[in-house]
Amino acid sequence: MDMDSALKEMMQIDGAVGVAVVDHTSGMALGTTGGGKDLDLTVAAAGNTDVVRAKMRTIEMLNLNEQIEDILITLDTQYHLIRPLTARSGKGLFLYLALRKDRANLAMARHQVRRIESDLEV
Repeated sequence: MDMDSALKEMMQIDGAVGVAVVDHTSGMALGTTGGGKDLDLTVAAAGNTDVVRAKMRTIEMLNLNEQIEDILITLDTQYHLIRPLTARSGKGLFLYLALRKDRANLAMARHQVRRIESDLEV
């Protein structure tokens, strides 16, 4: 599945507010859907890049032989889900999904993002 299809499919997840495919080496969003005045996806892409980099550095400093599956940030009214791409073609990229807490099923959202990530060809 291509990036545009993946973004559209992620926006179909219950409670989705905005989605992005982000390059964590540059902090640039390669593609976005949704968002708006309450969620600037360009700002979110850059900020979440710092989160991913910090966690990768921490894993390295701890000498853990582990990969990030996903990162969940829980806010008062939203979930922010970050999922690094694992395919070789997607190295350095992550999926970002912002969800409304009152409309989202977190377990189902994580499952759907994992499936989309496995089908995505960048």
